[in-house]
Amino acid sequence: MVLSAAALLREYGASATSIDRVLAHSGAPRGSVYHHFPGGRAQLIDEAVALAGDYIGDLIDAAAQADDPVAAVDAFFALWRDRLVESGFRAGCPIVAVAVETNDDAPQPARSAATVFTRWREALAALFVRHGLTEERGRRLGAFVIAAVEGAVIMCRAEQSTAPLEAAAEEIHDLLVHALRDRPTTDHQN
Repeated sequence: MVLSAAALLREYGASATSIDRVLAHSGAPRGSVYHHFPGGRAQLIDEAVALAGDYIGDLIDAAAQADDPVAAVDAFFALWRDRLVESGFRAGCPIVAVAVETNDDAPQPARSAATVFTRWREALAALFVRHGLTEERGRRLGAFVIAAVEGAVIMCRAEQSTAPLEAAAEEIHDLLVHALRDRPTTDHQN
């Protein structure tokens, strides 16, 4: 049910990811929702956010061990490009889906989304710092990469094209090459 909820969040957003839709997608019996998720829909959505966040976070963590941070970020963009194309531009990021549909009645999913984004940014920042950038520059670039990917994915879905993601990937590639090449002379200015 959690996997189904994450998949539905990617395609339909948080408000359209209902218990009925999750049950239909997963094939689980109705009683299992109340058994496994006593907190109801909010708990199910929260667990789907955590699962999806961990999945991408683990990919970022693995990439952070790479010897080439530029190639690692390029691979992150390629992953999203492949997901968009394979889904016919229907599948976006379930974390964004929850973050943009925040409401005061169910604040926990938004807090969970914030936690996920923080984890992703910190993993990228650690990668950049490990390759010689200052902590401040690493944090800024980590945030920028996540913001660029997420924004580009949203634009790609709207435009039914990979062009926004490809443009963002190319620009960030060039930015990282420059930042990492020039780190001994430019990081003290940041």
